[in-house]
Amino acid sequence: MKPKILIELQYLPPVSTFCYLLAASAVYFEACEHYQKGSYRNRCEIAGPNGRMRLSIPLLKGKHEGQPIREVQLAYFENWPKQHWQSIKTAYGSSPFFIHYSDAFRDILLARQDTLWALNLAMMKQILAFLGWSQELPIFESDVYMLGGAADVVDCRELISPQSSPLNLQPYVQVFTDKHGFLPNLSILDLLFCAGPAATDYLWAHAPQIPQV
Repeated sequence: MKPKILIELQYLPPVSTFCYLLAASAVYFEACEHYQKGSYRNRCEIAGPNGRMRLSIPLLKGKHEGQPIREVQLAYFENWPKQHWQSIKTAYGSSPFFIHYSDAFRDILLARQDTLWALNLAMMKQILAFLGWSQELPIFESDVYMLGGAADVVDCRELISPQSSPLNLQPYVQVFTDKHGFLPNLSILDLLFCAGPAATDYLWAHAPQIPQV
């Protein structure tokens, strides 16, 4: 039987995050932590024409180190949603499935959510819908900070970061493969736009065996 897992909520998370979600019977997103810099909470990576490209979300009054995650507000002193979307369009406009998924992501991004949590959660729900997991994978927001996780929940917080990934992801065809080779563990956008409905098969092939607690 699949375990329940506890994991932080990320911005357009990397492929490896969804391998772990697929291996779970239910997911608790850590809603009672404090913001931590240097993670995927407010940034993602895509494959641009010049290689791996980082998209970072500016936060109001700095990076909010130590602030409750659900209170972290987004800064709009510059039109970063438009910049992010233009980068995504430039990277994936020629991909096979861009036309099928792009409008929904554009609309969420340009809606200008007030908080990082609201934006990330809206993106996550949309991704799960595109993957066809909305009915199969219950998602919850934790209501208390759990040290080491709960008795029946596997703690996967901080397991996946820009500095490390526990999975060895095999190549699939990306937009700029001929130019840069395979770039592993990019945002799930890369896999969706390049593989479409076959994305779930790829994720199944890399889903880890998470030990029960």
